[in-house]
Order: sequence, then structure tokens, then C-alpha cells
Amino acid sequence: MTAFAPEPHTPLDPAAGTFSIGIVGAGQFSKSFATLWDLHPNVSRLVVTDLVPERAEQLAARYEGATTVASYEEMLASDVDAVAIFTQRWTHAPLVLAALAAGKHVYSAVPMATEITDIDAIIAETDRTGLTYMMGETSYYNPATVHLRNKIAEGALGQVFYAEGDYVHDMDLGFYAAYQYSGGEDWKATASYPPMLYPTHAIGGVLGAVPTQAVSVSCLGVEDRRGDGVFDREVSQFGNSFSNATALFELSDGGTMRTNEMRRVGYPSHIRESRFRFFGTEASFEQLAHQSVWNDKSDSTDISEKFVPLRSDTDVEELADVDPALREAFTSGSAPVHDRSRLPAVYADAPNGHEGSHHFLADDFVRAVVTGVAPPVDARRAAMFTAPGIVAHASALAGGERLPIPDYAHPSA
Repeated sequence: MTAFAPEPHTPLDPAAGTFSIGIVGAGQFSKSFATLWDLHPNVSRLVVTDLVPERAEQLAARYEGATTVASYEEMLASDVDAVAIFTQRWTHAPLVLAALAAGKHVYSAVPMATEITDIDAIIAETDRTGLTYMMGETSYYNPATVHLRNKIAEGALGQVFYAEGDYVHDMDLGFYAAYQYSGGEDWKATASYPPMLYPTHAIGGVLGAVPTQAVSVSCLGVEDRRGDGVFDREVSQFGNSFSNATALFELSDGGTMRTNEMRRVGYPSHIRESRFRFFGTEASFEQLAHQSVWNDKSDSTDISEKFVPLRSDTDVEELADVDPALREAFTSGSAPVHDRSRLPAVYADAPNGHEGSHHFLADDFVRAVVTGVAPPVDARRAAMFTAPGIVAHASALAGGERLPIPDYAHPSA
């Protein structure tokens, strides 16, 4: 399995070049990244489009020199250098493929795709064109993942033989409002999105620390009992009635990984949406909502302070259209384990979010486009974070049958 790329430790030289970014989808999430790219010294200008023109106009009005276009097709026909896709989660792959075919670099919100065939097509197109593709997986910079990535590289855990990644986000804590905002009158049809088709926060946090990939899976889904029309197979656009799912994966290095995708759960997901556990032959790490513990064969040490994100400078008024239960995710700054030395100086007081990941993700994409060096979560690593969930959902539909997962290691690995 390919090792993780070395982390940069100095800011990108402003003289290295600039490029323009088209923002596709002017909803609740894109504003955070539009602001960071507008600030970045290597980004020349922003262009915005949205199916609701008023939203595009409102977002573009925030930034000097930003403009709007009437459609995605018009954006792809323009001279914009790259596009950043922030549309609904099941729409990403076709938009990505159209952008690559038009010669644009691509930043995509998660997940990469909902079908294995689309994942394969994106990899093939990036290999063919040499264009940058990056999936914006926040868990790659989750403080726990950053810390464990370093510790595992040092050999501090010995052989990592088992790990867990859970995305614990209850529908009652902001998801109803988010789906209503984006889904319109038929929001219940899309709010039933299968949990395992949004796997990257859980899987990416584990495989962002352990340099391996999943090779097979057995998954069980839990039928929803709320009875409110969400996760109702008859209403669901996806024919889905699972609100929770648990998957056990075989890994290519001989270890195992378990993930949970939970949408009906008594858990404070506004405090910690993703939580992780790593067990090695020499040491282990365990995380709860408020506590993170390092264990070895002689003792346990509370190291929670390493992972507590500082508050970001995000103005609450900027989050007026975000449900209060979700605002915590958009105001969390960097944690003590984050090395901010590689970030642009202008990011010091810039809004951040999702446990400090936004600054690093925004800078990763700019670096990749300007330098031509692949970002940490390029097409192949994005596939490793996404495909296991797609196959896991198929396993759940088949009653837990163990199914193989495609190999996405680079041919040169």
C-alpha cells in the first residue's frame, strides 16, 4: 500500500502561480471554502453557480471580483481553471466526470460517488488527463487521525491489527433542517440516503492513519422504526429503510476495521461527529465524546487536550441558515496536534470548521493545482475511503453476505 505523502511545512509561494475556482452549489457548506479560497494568495478569482440563482448571487456578493454564471454547463465552457463541487451527495460523480472532460481540475465534497463504476471512471479520467482530483474528506485532518497517522508512522502502536471509525450523527441534530434546506418539498425522499453511502468520515479517519485498504466486507443494516416518512422504503428515492448500519472489513495488511454509520442514536454528535479506536500490539488509542485515551501495556493516559479544537473566528450571523445543532462543526478551529506552519498567513484569523480541517483542505487543493503534485486524498485514496461503504451497503441488502472490495492501490505501489 502506498505510504502517505510527506506533510508540507511551509506556505505555498504566492509567486508559484494563481488560478480561478468555480463554486458549484452555493448552499450551507460551500460558503466556508469559498471564503478560504478567496483569501488564498494563489487563487485569482471565484465564479459561482447554483440551481437557485439568488443563492449564487448572494455568495458571490461576499467577495470582491467574484461573478456568477447561469449554469454548470456555462461554467464548464468558461475559462475557469478548476471547479469545487458542493451539491447534494449523490450528484457528485456525474459533475466530476463532466468537469474532467472539460479540462477542469476538481475539488469534490464527499462522497466521491455512489456507484463503483463511477469511481472507476473518475480514476480512469484523472489518469488520462493528469488533472487534479481531490475529495474534501474532513476526517483526514481530524485531530485523532492526524495524531495516529504520526504515531503509526513512528511504530508506536506496533502492528495495528484492529481499528474502528464511527460517524455518529443523529438525524434530530441538524440533519432534518439540512435536508429540508436542500431538498425542497420532496426532502423526505432524499433524507433517506443510505448511511453506508456516506462512509468517508468513518472510513477516512481510519484509513487516513493506517496505510492500508479494505478488501472485503460484511455489513448489517438496522431497519428504521421512527415512522415519520424518513428511511421509509416506499418514500425513499434510494429504496432505503436502514437508518443505522455496522460493517466489518478485512484489510489488505491482514488487520480488520469496523465502522458504524448511525442516524438514529442517543449521542451528542454536535460535540464529536466522528470517533475512533486503534489497537496495536504495543499500544492503543480510544475515543469517546469528551475523552481520548492512550494505552500501553502498563498504563492509560488521558490525552484529550491534544484533540480539543480551538474556537474559530466564524461569525454566528454567517451561519444564520445553518441549524443550531450543526453550527459547532462550522466554528471549530485547529487543535494542538495540527501543524499550521504550512498554511497561508491570512488563515490565522480566518473561519475554520470540522475540527480544524477546513484550512488544510482548502490549502491542499490549491497546492495540488499549482504544483501538480497529487493531494493527500486524490482519486485513488478517495476511492479507498468511498468504495468500501458502497460495497457494505450491498452486503447489508444481501443480509450481511461477505463481498469483495476492488483494489485501488496505484499500479506502481
